[in-house]
Amino acid sequence: MLEKNGQDKRSSLRRAALAGLAAAGLFAATAHAQDQFVDYAKKFVAQVTDPVIPWTGPTTGPKAVPGKTVVYVANDMRNGGARGVGMGAEEAAKIIGWNFRLLDGAGTVSGQNAALSQAIALKPDGIILGSVDAIQSAPLVEQAEKAGIKVVGWHAGGTAGTLHDPYVFWNVTTNPPDVGKAAALYAVAQSDGHAGVVIFTDSEYKVAIAKSDAMVEWLKKCTGCTILAVKDTPLAYVSSRMGQLTTALLEQYGTKWTYSIGINDLYFDFMAPALQSAGISGTSPPFSISAGDGSVSAFERIRTQQYQVATVAEPLRMQGWQTIDELNRAFAGAPPSGFVDPVHLFVHSNLDSDGGPQNLYDPTNGYEDAYKKIWGK
Repeated sequence: MLEKNGQDKRSSLRRAALAGLAAAGLFAATAHAQDQFVDYAKKFVAQVTDPVIPWTGPTTGPKAVPGKTVVYVANDMRNGGARGVGMGAEEAAKIIGWNFRLLDGAGTVSGQNAALSQAIALKPDGIILGSVDAIQSAPLVEQAEKAGIKVVGWHAGGTAGTLHDPYVFWNVTTNPPDVGKAAALYAVAQSDGHAGVVIFTDSEYKVAIAKSDAMVEWLKKCTGCTILAVKDTPLAYVSSRMGQLTTALLEQYGTKWTYSIGINDLYFDFMAPALQSAGISGTSPPFSISAGDGSVSAFERIRTQQYQVATVAEPLRMQGWQTIDELNRAFAGAPPSGFVDPVHLFVHSNLDSDGGPQNLYDPTNGYEDAYKKIWGK
């Protein structure tokens, strides 16, 4: 009996030792995988913060189709992204020789649909959806198509390229999942794989969900990171809601909350005052990262290192030019250009290039000359 008990005890010790070795091996493998992922994040960040490479967009296409009228329907001209693209489109329309008009949806779906209805009533040759979601406004987009109006979008859907159901000739945007990836991996890289993140998105827009879904996907690959919350907070109401929401999040998560990642810079316009009121300095967590669009206030916060550390800015003026080029292709019966601009992340260390000194992302890659040459202007 004593011998059997001794054997059982030795067997238990062996099993415990083996289990310990297995656990240690698993821990080591997990730690190694985490280290590899953090290294990957840092290399990716280094790539997307490099100065912009020379022009990789179209160099051929149809000459300017004369005598056209286009209407730009903005989701909200208070949004720096929609405003910047509208200004770029207006500038390019003047160069190509077209009539241009801008209508403001004032930040609500009803306002956007009213503006789009007004645009259709004007019987233009083309309409640009300036962050107006094509699916939300599908009946009106279909009405425009049936009336023979060519429709091009900017942030009109969750993907770059031609949209279907409803049909949009080309949706101009940096690929939204790539934008979300860049914002998430910056948090991973800067925190050395220990970010505690709150994500802010707006489910009214497919492009926003595409970005925030990508953030979640990439942060989940970081075993040392924690997604504390995903807050669906409409951009139209951030001015009235963001302060109270920030205070509530501070009470709930305290020092666990080290990074905020939003699908737009606008969230941080109204978060910063709440953080300041809570006694949190601009150089302390939670650090803010935006997955678009690179507003003037965002550049200023990053430059002065006050409450924001990065923005995945989009080349708004250049994208405005692209919307005009895509419409010209549609008018000429040519296919879309197929161009999708690559991701670029602005941080404090690279604000001296690609338009950063002017508080915008405007690549010095010669895109204006490229488009003028295509159009014969």
